Amino acid sequence: MKEIRVGLLGFGTIGTGVIKVFQQNADLLAARLGASLRLQRVVDLDIVTDRGVIVEPGLLSTQAADVLDNPDIDIVVELIGGYEPARTFVLRAIENGKHVVTANKALLALHGPEIFAAAARKGVEVMFEAAVAGGIPIISSIKENLCANRFRTVFGILNGTCNYILTRMTNEGAEFTEVLHDAQANGYAEADPTFDIEGVDTAHKLALLIGLCFGTRINFKSVHTEGISQISPLDIQYAQQFGYKIKLLAIGKMVDGQIEARVHPTMIPLYYPLSDVDGVFNAVRLFGDFVGPVMQYGRGAGMDATASAVMGDVMSIARGVQSGVGQRTPAMAYVPEAITDIPIKSMDEIVTQYYLRVSVLDKPGVLAKIAGILGEHRISISSMIQPERQIGGAVPLVFMTHEACEADVRKAIAEIDHLDVVQEQTRFIRIESEMD
Repeated sequence: MKEIRVGLLGFGTIGTGVIKVFQQNADLLAARLGASLRLQRVVDLDIVTDRGVIVEPGLLSTQAADVLDNPDIDIVVELIGGYEPARTFVLRAIENGKHVVTANKALLALHGPEIFAAAARKGVEVMFEAAVAGGIPIISSIKENLCANRFRTVFGILNGTCNYILTRMTNEGAEFTEVLHDAQANGYAEADPTFDIEGVDTAHKLALLIGLCFGTRINFKSVHTEGISQISPLDIQYAQQFGYKIKLLAIGKMVDGQIEARVHPTMIPLYYPLSDVDGVFNAVRLFGDFVGPVMQYGRGAGMDATASAVMGDVMSIARGVQSGVGQRTPAMAYVPEAITDIPIKSMDEIVTQYYLRVSVLDKPGVLAKIAGILGEHRISISSMIQPERQIGGAVPLVFMTHEACEADVRKAIAEIDHLDVVQEQTRFIRIESEMD
């Protein structure tokens, strides 16, 4: 039986999961591959700490060259994360004619074009299913099963930390900081959660999904990115009264030859399946011109789910190695010469519905004054909530608008916030009621 050898860079949580798959499912892998898949080398700076799996000492090394420059290794799995030395290691593996599997969304979101171009020149595969939505096979679906479709939209709940926090806030009425501390204590959030809660991690993933769906080059820095730290239980409560739930949503749309690329807290109707994605789970919803709406749901992170995605890529490449095929599927779903530069739509030009919460002194004429400002900026109100009067104190006025232009909404809010009866900065949340 032919033997295909794998080298692993990174013996952390996900690397441990990959080793477990090799050890526990070796017979299954061989039966499905028709060849022996062998873990040849494991490299990490720390090869002493107990990870809960037994690895033969001869497999362990602290030298990346033992994988990158080893002529016996066919596939390199990069799980060290970050930009460097991951970029250097991946490019070196490609230059040495090795296929690469990575879970490193940050690396690909920033350096993907360079890495994919190098792989195309050498005729090797770079696969990255685990980089987006963990165990959900969304990338292979776009590249393979759904490749006959032109995609109009891609929506995603792509960060388990944020989804866990918003779920707890929704179900328990808890404050953001309280739930974040619990998430850190339970291992659902990093000690420094900035990339997660400020939407950066989600933007990395959305940049990859947009490139795959629309055949364009996009740097994640072009993705408008907002986090969830300013969401309050009060906003969640009012959203529910209107029939919505708040999620950190990744949004990619092709609209009139431009792409909307944005990550921000979003109100979505309770009857949409995406609103039922709770806890640490992820989901991605696509709309293709022939297939229509498709949604995939599952664990977006964690050792086992991510290791499953990594090993799916390893198996796919191994099948190509066994049959003598180099790069069977373009890394970004399009052949390189077909990838174009599609302009990103300015946030000022975005047209959607809005939720507005204005904190005002309870005085006669305030509502009329605010409604007048909205009208002057071409913003019409679809519904509102006005709590019982509270003489002498501040009360919230809560509005849902019809579709309006983002630039007009921001101008109106700036004018409203200058009124002497307004007690704090107006909160606004975008609404997505149409996902096709």
